[in-house]
Amino acid sequence: MTARREALRSSRQFADVAARPARSEATQRRATRDDAYWQLMRSGETNASASRLLGMHRRPGTNIRRAQQHQTRPPVRPAASAGRYLDLRERLQICDLLGLGFSLRGVANELGRHPSTIKRKLDRHRDPAGRYLPRTADHTAHLQQARPRPTKLVADVGLRRLVQRKLNRCWSPDEICGWMKKTYPSDPSMRLCPETIYRELLLRDNTSLHIKYCHKLRTGRRIRKSRWLTRTGHGATVTNKTMIDKRPAAVETKLEAGHWEGDLILGIGCASAMVTLRERTTQYGVIVNLPHDHTALSVNAAVADAFAGLAPHMKRTLTWDQGVEMARHEELTKTSGIPVYFAERCSPWQRGANENFNGLARQYFPKGTNLAVHSAAHVAHVTAELNDRPRKGLGYDTPAARFAAESAHPPVLG
Repeated sequence: MTARREALRSSRQFADVAARPARSEATQRRATRDDAYWQLMRSGETNASASRLLGMHRRPGTNIRRAQQHQTRPPVRPAASAGRYLDLRERLQICDLLGLGFSLRGVANELGRHPSTIKRKLDRHRDPAGRYLPRTADHTAHLQQARPRPTKLVADVGLRRLVQRKLNRCWSPDEICGWMKKTYPSDPSMRLCPETIYRELLLRDNTSLHIKYCHKLRTGRRIRKSRWLTRTGHGATVTNKTMIDKRPAAVETKLEAGHWEGDLILGIGCASAMVTLRERTTQYGVIVNLPHDHTALSVNAAVADAFAGLAPHMKRTLTWDQGVEMARHEELTKTSGIPVYFAERCSPWQRGANENFNGLARQYFPKGTNLAVHSAAHVAHVTAELNDRPRKGLGYDTPAARFAAESAHPPVLG
Protein backbone atom coordinates (compact mmCIF):
# COMPACT_ATOMS: atom_id res chain seq x y z
CA MET A 1 0.00 0.00 0.00
CA THR A 2 2.90 2.33 0.76
CA ALA A 3 4.32 1.75 -2.72
CA ARG A 4 0.90 2.37 -4.25
CA ARG A 5 0.49 5.68 -2.40
CA GLU A 6 3.98 6.73 -3.44
CA ALA A 7 3.17 5.91 -7.06
CA LEU A 8 0.01 8.00 -6.88
CA ARG A 9 1.90 10.92 -5.33
CA SER A 10 4.57 10.72 -8.02
CA SER A 11 1.92 10.56 -10.74
CA ARG A 12 0.25 13.72 -9.42
CA GLN A 13 3.54 15.58 -9.22
CA PHE A 14 4.58 14.50 -12.69
CA ALA A 15 1.18 15.51 -14.13
CA ASP A 16 1.45 18.94 -12.52
CA VAL A 17 4.91 19.50 -13.94
CA ALA A 18 4.19 18.01 -17.37
CA ALA A 19 1.00 20.02 -17.81
CA ARG A 20 2.91 23.28 -17.47
CA PRO A 21 4.10 24.80 -20.73
CA ALA A 22 7.77 24.08 -21.39
CA ARG A 23 10.01 27.11 -20.73
CA SER A 24 13.72 27.70 -20.91
CA GLU A 25 15.58 28.87 -17.80
CA ALA A 26 15.96 32.37 -19.26
CA THR A 27 12.23 32.56 -19.99
CA GLN A 28 11.39 31.42 -16.48
CA ARG A 29 13.74 34.06 -14.99
CA ARG A 30 12.13 36.79 -17.09
CA ALA A 31 8.64 35.61 -16.10
CA THR A 32 9.65 35.67 -12.40
CA ARG A 33 11.16 39.13 -12.78
CA ASP A 34 8.07 40.45 -14.58
CA ASP A 35 5.75 39.04 -11.92
CA ALA A 36 7.81 40.68 -9.18
CA TYR A 37 7.89 43.98 -11.10
CA TRP A 38 4.11 44.09 -11.50
CA GLN A 39 3.58 43.12 -7.89
CA LEU A 40 5.67 46.15 -6.87
CA MET A 41 3.80 48.39 -9.31
CA ARG A 42 0.45 47.24 -7.90
CA SER A 43 1.69 48.07 -4.40
CA GLY A 44 2.24 51.71 -5.43
CA GLU A 45 5.88 51.82 -6.46
CA THR A 46 7.04 53.87 -9.42
CA ASN A 47 8.89 52.43 -12.36
CA ALA A 48 12.22 53.79 -11.11
CA SER A 49 11.77 52.49 -7.56
CA ALA A 50 10.49 49.08 -8.66
CA SER A 51 13.42 48.70 -11.06
CA ARG A 52 15.89 49.75 -8.32
CA LEU A 53 14.42 47.21 -5.86
CA LEU A 54 14.82 44.48 -8.46
CA GLY A 55 18.42 45.52 -9.13
CA MET A 56 17.96 46.58 -12.74
CA HIS A 57 17.99 49.78 -14.77
CA ARG A 58 14.66 51.56 -15.18
CA ARG A 59 14.76 51.06 -18.98
CA PRO A 60 13.92 47.30 -18.71
CA GLY A 61 11.03 48.33 -16.47
CA THR A 62 9.86 50.78 -19.13
CA ASN A 63 10.03 47.98 -21.72
CA ILE A 64 7.93 45.75 -19.45
CA ARG A 65 5.31 48.49 -19.15
CA ARG A 66 5.38 49.17 -22.89
CA ALA A 67 4.66 45.49 -23.58
CA GLN A 68 1.44 45.95 -21.58
CA GLN A 69 0.56 49.28 -23.31
CA HIS A 70 1.52 51.03 -20.04
CA GLN A 71 -1.43 49.38 -18.29
CA THR A 72 -0.87 47.69 -14.93
CA ARG A 73 -1.12 43.97 -15.43
CA PRO A 74 -3.62 42.27 -13.12
CA PRO A 75 -2.36 39.44 -10.95
CA VAL A 76 -2.06 36.13 -12.78
CA ARG A 77 -4.46 33.57 -11.49
CA PRO A 78 -4.18 29.89 -12.36
CA ALA A 79 -6.70 28.83 -14.95
CA ALA A 80 -9.63 27.03 -13.44
CA SER A 81 -10.30 23.49 -14.50
CA ALA A 82 -12.81 23.16 -17.29
CA GLY A 83 -14.92 21.06 -14.93
CA ARG A 84 -17.02 19.40 -17.56
CA TYR A 85 -14.05 18.49 -19.75
CA LEU A 86 -10.84 16.70 -18.87
CA ASP A 87 -7.73 18.86 -18.89
CA LEU A 88 -4.20 17.82 -19.81
CA ARG A 89 -3.23 17.10 -16.19
CA GLU A 90 -6.08 14.62 -15.81
CA ARG A 91 -5.25 12.95 -19.12
CA LEU A 92 -1.64 12.49 -18.02
CA GLN A 93 -2.82 10.93 -14.77
CA ILE A 94 -5.16 8.59 -16.64
CA CYS A 95 -2.23 7.33 -18.70
CA ASP A 96 -0.05 6.84 -15.62
CA LEU A 97 -2.74 5.17 -13.54
CA LEU A 98 -3.64 2.75 -16.31
CA GLY A 99 0.05 1.88 -16.55
CA LEU A 100 0.05 1.17 -12.80
CA GLY A 101 -2.79 -1.32 -13.29
CA PHE A 102 -5.67 0.75 -11.99
CA SER A 103 -9.17 -0.20 -13.13
CA LEU A 104 -11.44 2.34 -14.76
CA ARG A 105 -13.29 2.79 -11.48
CA GLY A 106 -10.01 3.23 -9.66
CA VAL A 107 -8.92 5.90 -12.13
CA ALA A 108 -12.32 7.61 -11.83
CA ASN A 109 -12.15 7.62 -8.01
CA GLU A 110 -8.66 9.11 -8.06
CA LEU A 111 -9.70 11.90 -10.45
CA GLY A 112 -13.12 12.50 -8.92
CA ARG A 113 -14.84 11.65 -12.21
CA HIS A 114 -17.59 9.23 -13.16
CA PRO A 115 -16.34 5.88 -14.53
CA SER A 116 -18.40 6.31 -17.72
CA THR A 117 -16.58 9.60 -18.38
CA ILE A 118 -13.20 7.87 -18.26
CA LYS A 119 -14.44 5.04 -20.50
CA ARG A 120 -15.85 7.43 -23.10
CA LYS A 121 -12.61 9.40 -23.25
CA LEU A 122 -10.55 6.25 -23.64
CA ASP A 123 -12.81 4.85 -26.36
CA ARG A 124 -12.84 8.15 -28.22
CA HIS A 125 -9.13 8.95 -28.14
CA ARG A 126 -7.25 5.66 -28.38
CA ASP A 127 -5.00 5.34 -31.41
CA PRO A 128 -5.37 2.46 -33.91
CA ALA A 129 -2.96 0.37 -31.80
CA GLY A 130 -5.21 0.78 -28.73
CA ARG A 131 -2.86 3.14 -26.87
CA TYR A 132 -4.04 6.23 -25.01
CA LEU A 133 -1.68 9.12 -25.74
CA PRO A 134 -2.61 12.00 -23.38
CA ARG A 135 -1.16 14.94 -25.31
CA THR A 136 -2.59 13.73 -28.61
CA ALA A 137 -5.95 13.13 -26.90
CA ASP A 138 -5.91 16.63 -25.40
CA HIS A 139 -5.10 18.21 -28.78
CA THR A 140 -7.88 16.24 -30.51
CA ALA A 141 -10.36 17.17 -27.78
CA HIS A 142 -9.59 20.89 -28.20
CA LEU A 143 -10.18 20.60 -31.94
CA GLN A 144 -13.52 18.87 -31.36
CA GLN A 145 -14.61 21.51 -28.85
CA ALA A 146 -13.82 24.40 -31.19
CA ARG A 147 -16.80 26.51 -32.20
CA PRO A 148 -18.13 27.28 -34.69
CA ARG A 149 -17.56 23.96 -36.39
CA PRO A 150 -17.12 23.80 -40.16
CA THR A 151 -20.44 23.18 -41.87
CA LYS A 152 -21.18 19.86 -43.48
CA LEU A 153 -20.80 21.22 -46.99
CA VAL A 154 -17.39 22.63 -46.11
CA ALA A 155 -16.13 19.44 -44.48
CA ASP A 156 -17.48 16.97 -47.08
CA VAL A 157 -16.24 17.77 -50.58
CA GLY A 158 -18.14 14.90 -52.21
CA LEU A 159 -21.43 15.99 -50.66
CA ARG A 160 -20.83 19.59 -51.75
CA ARG A 161 -20.19 18.54 -55.35
CA LEU A 162 -23.40 16.50 -55.38
CA VAL A 163 -25.38 19.51 -54.10
CA GLN A 164 -23.77 21.72 -56.74
CA ARG A 165 -24.76 19.33 -59.53
CA LYS A 166 -28.38 19.32 -58.37
CA LEU A 167 -28.45 23.10 -57.97
CA ASN A 168 -27.10 23.37 -61.50
CA ARG A 169 -30.22 21.49 -62.62
CA CYS A 170 -32.37 24.05 -60.79
CA TRP A 171 -33.43 21.64 -58.04
CA SER A 172 -34.60 23.38 -54.89
CA PRO A 173 -32.75 22.72 -51.59
CA ASP A 174 -35.77 20.82 -50.28
CA GLU A 175 -35.85 18.58 -53.35
CA ILE A 176 -32.12 17.91 -53.03
CA CYS A 177 -32.37 16.94 -49.36
CA GLY A 178 -35.47 14.77 -49.88
CA TRP A 179 -33.88 13.02 -52.86
CA MET A 180 -30.70 12.24 -50.90
CA LYS A 181 -32.69 10.83 -47.99
CA LYS A 182 -34.64 8.56 -50.33
CA THR A 183 -31.65 7.56 -52.48
CA TYR A 184 -29.24 6.89 -49.59
CA PRO A 185 -31.53 5.68 -46.77
CA SER A 186 -28.77 3.89 -44.82
CA ASP A 187 -26.03 6.53 -45.15
CA PRO A 188 -26.23 9.17 -42.38
CA SER A 189 -23.49 11.21 -44.05
CA MET A 190 -25.89 11.90 -46.95
CA ARG A 191 -28.32 13.86 -44.79
CA LEU A 192 -28.81 17.59 -45.14
CA CYS A 193 -31.33 20.14 -43.97
CA PRO A 194 -32.59 22.55 -46.66
CA GLU A 195 -31.68 25.44 -44.38
CA THR A 196 -28.03 24.32 -44.53
CA ILE A 197 -28.01 24.85 -48.29
CA TYR A 198 -29.88 28.15 -48.05
CA ARG A 199 -27.43 29.47 -45.45
CA GLU A 200 -24.44 28.53 -47.57
CA LEU A 201 -26.00 30.33 -50.52
CA LEU A 202 -27.49 33.42 -48.89
CA LEU A 203 -25.07 34.13 -46.03
CA ARG A 204 -21.84 35.17 -47.66
CA ASP A 205 -19.81 34.44 -44.51
CA ASN A 206 -20.10 30.88 -45.77
CA THR A 207 -18.22 30.29 -48.99
CA SER A 208 -18.59 26.58 -49.74
CA LEU A 209 -21.18 27.25 -52.48
CA HIS A 210 -20.34 29.87 -55.09
CA ILE A 211 -22.64 32.85 -55.42
CA LYS A 212 -23.46 31.79 -59.00
CA TYR A 213 -25.67 29.02 -57.61
CA CYS A 214 -28.01 31.67 -56.15
CA HIS A 215 -29.22 32.26 -59.71
CA LYS A 216 -30.31 28.61 -59.82
CA LEU A 217 -32.81 29.17 -57.02
CA ARG A 218 -36.38 29.79 -58.07
CA THR A 219 -36.26 33.43 -57.00
CA GLY A 220 -32.75 34.02 -58.33
CA ARG A 221 -32.08 36.29 -55.36
CA ARG A 222 -28.86 36.48 -53.40
CA ILE A 223 -30.54 37.73 -50.22
CA ARG A 224 -33.73 36.82 -48.45
CA LYS A 225 -36.69 39.01 -49.21
CA SER A 226 -40.18 39.34 -47.75
CA ARG A 227 -42.85 37.66 -49.81
CA TRP A 228 -45.58 40.06 -48.71
CA LEU A 229 -46.15 41.90 -51.96
CA THR A 230 -49.24 43.82 -52.99
CA ARG A 231 -51.16 43.53 -56.20
CA THR A 232 -53.20 46.41 -57.56
CA GLY A 233 -55.32 47.08 -60.60
CA HIS A 234 -58.51 45.69 -62.03
CA GLY A 235 -58.53 44.36 -65.58
CA ALA A 236 -61.29 43.26 -67.91
CA THR A 237 -63.79 40.72 -66.63
CA VAL A 238 -64.86 37.33 -67.95
CA THR A 239 -68.57 36.65 -68.32
CA ASN A 240 -70.60 33.55 -67.42
CA LYS A 241 -68.05 32.39 -64.91
CA THR A 242 -68.54 29.35 -62.70
CA MET A 243 -66.74 30.24 -59.50
CA ILE A 244 -64.47 28.00 -57.50
CA ASP A 245 -66.98 27.48 -54.71
CA LYS A 246 -69.13 25.52 -57.21
CA ARG A 247 -66.26 23.17 -57.96
CA PRO A 248 -66.76 19.52 -56.86
CA ALA A 249 -65.66 18.85 -53.28
CA ALA A 250 -63.46 15.96 -54.47
CA VAL A 251 -61.03 18.47 -55.97
CA GLU A 252 -59.91 19.63 -52.53
CA THR A 253 -59.18 16.14 -51.24
CA LYS A 254 -56.65 15.35 -54.00
CA LEU A 255 -57.74 11.72 -53.80
CA GLU A 256 -58.52 11.45 -57.50
CA ALA A 257 -56.44 12.64 -60.43
CA GLY A 258 -57.66 14.72 -63.34
CA HIS A 259 -58.19 18.10 -61.68
CA TRP A 260 -56.02 20.78 -63.28
CA GLU A 261 -55.04 24.38 -62.63
CA GLY A 262 -53.88 26.75 -65.37
CA ASP A 263 -52.39 30.17 -65.96
CA LEU A 264 -50.19 32.23 -68.29
CA ILE A 265 -46.63 33.36 -67.74
CA LEU A 266 -45.75 36.45 -69.76
CA GLY A 267 -42.55 37.59 -71.44
CA ILE A 268 -41.08 41.06 -71.72
CA GLY A 269 -43.67 43.69 -72.55
CA CYS A 270 -46.41 41.00 -72.38
CA ALA A 271 -45.67 40.32 -76.07
CA SER A 272 -45.06 36.59 -75.63
CA ALA A 273 -46.52 34.05 -73.26
CA MET A 274 -46.69 30.42 -72.24
CA VAL A 275 -49.62 28.37 -71.01
CA THR A 276 -48.85 26.41 -67.84
CA LEU A 277 -51.08 23.58 -66.62
CA ARG A 278 -50.60 21.48 -63.51
CA GLU A 279 -52.50 18.47 -62.24
CA ARG A 280 -53.27 18.79 -58.54
CA THR A 281 -52.87 15.18 -57.37
CA THR A 282 -49.78 14.03 -59.28
CA GLN A 283 -48.23 17.53 -59.62
CA TYR A 284 -47.64 16.77 -63.29
CA GLY A 285 -47.11 19.92 -65.36
CA VAL A 286 -47.53 20.96 -68.99
CA ILE A 287 -46.02 24.03 -70.69
CA VAL A 288 -47.17 25.25 -74.12
CA ASN A 289 -45.39 28.15 -75.80
CA LEU A 290 -47.41 30.94 -77.43
CA PRO A 291 -44.73 32.83 -79.37
CA HIS A 292 -47.03 35.09 -81.40
CA ASP A 293 -49.99 36.08 -79.21
CA HIS A 294 -51.97 34.98 -76.19
CA THR A 295 -55.52 35.78 -77.21
CA ALA A 296 -58.45 33.76 -75.94
CA LEU A 297 -58.54 31.82 -79.21
CA SER A 298 -54.83 30.91 -79.02
CA VAL A 299 -55.08 29.90 -75.38
CA ASN A 300 -58.13 27.72 -76.10
CA ALA A 301 -56.27 25.95 -78.89
CA ALA A 302 -53.19 25.36 -76.74
CA VAL A 303 -55.16 23.98 -73.80
CA ALA A 304 -57.34 21.79 -76.02
CA ASP A 305 -54.23 20.31 -77.71
CA ALA A 306 -52.63 19.62 -74.31
CA PHE A 307 -55.72 17.73 -73.13
CA ALA A 308 -56.40 15.95 -76.42
CA GLY A 309 -54.23 12.90 -75.72
CA LEU A 310 -55.33 12.35 -72.13
CA ALA A 311 -57.65 9.65 -70.88
CA PRO A 312 -61.14 10.89 -69.94
CA HIS A 313 -60.57 10.27 -66.23
CA MET A 314 -57.47 12.50 -66.34
CA LYS A 315 -59.37 15.66 -67.39
CA ARG A 316 -62.15 16.28 -64.90
CA THR A 317 -61.89 20.01 -64.08
CA LEU A 318 -59.75 23.05 -64.91
CA THR A 319 -59.34 25.99 -62.52
CA TRP A 320 -58.09 29.33 -63.88
CA ASP A 321 -57.80 32.89 -62.67
CA GLN A 322 -60.00 35.66 -64.09
CA GLY A 323 -57.62 36.68 -66.86
CA VAL A 324 -59.20 37.71 -70.16
CA GLU A 325 -57.42 34.86 -71.95
CA MET A 326 -60.31 32.72 -70.64
CA ALA A 327 -62.97 34.93 -72.21
CA ARG A 328 -63.98 32.02 -74.48
CA HIS A 329 -63.99 29.36 -71.76
CA GLU A 330 -67.38 28.04 -72.83
CA GLU A 331 -65.96 27.11 -76.23
CA LEU A 332 -63.03 25.40 -74.51
CA THR A 333 -65.43 23.29 -72.45
CA LYS A 334 -67.30 22.21 -75.60
CA THR A 335 -64.08 21.38 -77.43
CA SER A 336 -62.20 19.49 -74.69
CA GLY A 337 -65.07 18.36 -72.48
CA ILE A 338 -63.46 19.80 -69.37
CA PRO A 339 -65.44 22.30 -67.25
CA VAL A 340 -63.65 25.52 -66.29
CA TYR A 341 -63.89 27.06 -62.80
CA PHE A 342 -62.59 30.47 -61.81
CA ALA A 343 -60.69 31.47 -58.67
CA GLU A 344 -61.54 34.63 -56.78
CA ARG A 345 -59.79 37.77 -57.97
CA CYS A 346 -56.35 38.37 -56.40
CA SER A 347 -56.44 34.98 -54.67
CA PRO A 348 -53.49 32.98 -56.06
CA TRP A 349 -53.54 30.55 -53.12
CA GLN A 350 -56.73 29.07 -54.56
CA ARG A 351 -54.57 27.83 -57.42
CA GLY A 352 -51.52 27.01 -55.37
CA ALA A 353 -50.38 24.04 -57.45
CA ASN A 354 -50.24 26.13 -60.61
CA GLU A 355 -48.53 29.07 -58.89
CA ASN A 356 -45.87 26.70 -57.62
CA PHE A 357 -45.38 25.30 -61.10
CA ASN A 358 -45.08 28.82 -62.53
CA GLY A 359 -42.26 29.46 -60.09
CA LEU A 360 -40.49 26.32 -61.26
CA ALA A 361 -40.95 27.28 -64.90
CA ARG A 362 -39.54 30.76 -64.25
CA GLN A 363 -36.21 29.18 -63.38
CA TYR A 364 -35.91 28.29 -67.06
CA PHE A 365 -37.92 31.17 -68.53
CA PRO A 366 -37.07 34.21 -66.35
CA LYS A 367 -39.21 37.29 -66.06
CA GLY A 368 -38.30 40.16 -68.36
CA THR A 369 -37.13 37.90 -71.20
CA ASN A 370 -38.58 37.15 -74.61
CA LEU A 371 -40.38 33.82 -74.38
CA ALA A 372 -40.88 33.62 -78.14
CA VAL A 373 -37.24 32.65 -78.73
CA HIS A 374 -37.71 29.20 -77.18
CA SER A 375 -38.37 26.36 -79.58
CA ALA A 376 -41.06 23.77 -79.01
CA ALA A 377 -38.34 21.13 -78.50
CA HIS A 378 -36.68 23.18 -75.79
CA VAL A 379 -39.99 23.80 -74.02
CA ALA A 380 -40.75 20.06 -74.15
CA HIS A 381 -37.30 19.32 -72.71
CA VAL A 382 -37.87 21.73 -69.83
CA THR A 383 -41.30 20.24 -69.16
CA ALA A 384 -39.83 16.73 -69.02
CA GLU A 385 -37.05 17.89 -66.70
CA LEU A 386 -39.52 19.52 -64.33
CA ASN A 387 -41.67 16.39 -64.25
CA ASP A 388 -38.61 14.27 -63.46
CA ARG A 389 -37.75 16.30 -60.35
CA PRO A 390 -38.70 14.65 -57.03
CA ARG A 391 -41.44 16.34 -55.02
CA LYS A 392 -41.77 16.48 -51.25
CA GLY A 393 -45.56 16.25 -51.46
CA LEU A 394 -45.22 12.97 -53.38
CA GLY A 395 -42.83 11.36 -50.93
CA TYR A 396 -40.03 12.45 -53.30
CA ASP A 397 -41.47 10.46 -56.19
CA THR A 398 -41.52 12.20 -59.55
CA PRO A 399 -44.70 13.71 -61.06
CA ALA A 400 -44.05 11.81 -64.29
CA ALA A 401 -44.13 8.46 -62.48
CA ARG A 402 -47.28 9.32 -60.52
CA PHE A 403 -49.05 10.66 -63.60
CA ALA A 404 -48.20 7.56 -65.64
CA ALA A 405 -49.52 5.31 -62.86
CA GLU A 406 -52.78 7.28 -62.56
CA SER A 407 -53.26 7.33 -66.34
CA ALA A 408 -52.78 3.58 -66.61
CA HIS A 409 -55.34 2.72 -63.92
CA PRO A 410 -58.73 4.36 -64.49
CA PRO A 411 -61.10 4.29 -61.52
CA VAL A 412 -63.45 1.35 -61.23
CA LEU A 413 -67.07 2.46 -61.18
CA GLY A 414 -69.04 0.69 -58.48
